[in-house]
Amino acid sequence: MRVSRRRRASGTTGRPVEIRAYADRIEIWQDGQVVGRHDRVFGRDRTVYDPLHYIPVLARKPGALRNGAPFKDWELPPAMRRIRRKLERVPGGDRQMVEILAALLTDGVEAVEAACAEALGQGVHSADVVLNILARRHAGGVPEARRSRAARADCHPGRVAPAARVSRDGWLRSRSPIAPDTTP
Repeated sequence: MRVSRRRRASGTTGRPVEIRAYADRIEIWQDGQVVGRHDRVFGRDRTVYDPLHYIPVLARKPGALRNGAPFKDWELPPAMRRIRRKLERVPGGDRQMVEILAALLTDGVEAVEAACAEALGQGVHSADVVLNILARRHAGGVPEARRSRAARADCHPGRVAPAARVSRDGWLRSRSPIAPDTTP
């Protein structure tokens, strides 16, 4: 038997999977669903990566985008490649690129590539702009997966949201240098 190594999707680690090998492809099944599909590679001692499987890992280790084996030879679409090159020269650029790449999982390659092209057309290359463009393109706003990710980011343990104190409004208005409008 010939041996080729394949790296698994990060969410399947530590859980049993079923491998189905066909003449042209290999499918990885878990809990009755396909969690990975790869073209069959013949030969010994070859390692095949699917960079999309490793995007969740990048959220914890954005530096892996530059040096990680799954991302070394990753051919991104042209606009995404240009944004990646620009962000490499910016402090925190790896994290911004990871945010853009995470949108691939919720929005797809074509939508993210189009948003990157539009951002470059406007002369900007930040993740906030690209994600804003993607959000505007959705009829219902932000996709559910991204909305829940943003909600988790805003949730800090032990932190309480400030409460409005509307009882102070009268006190603030009485001290305002602008005279209150008394016309009906």
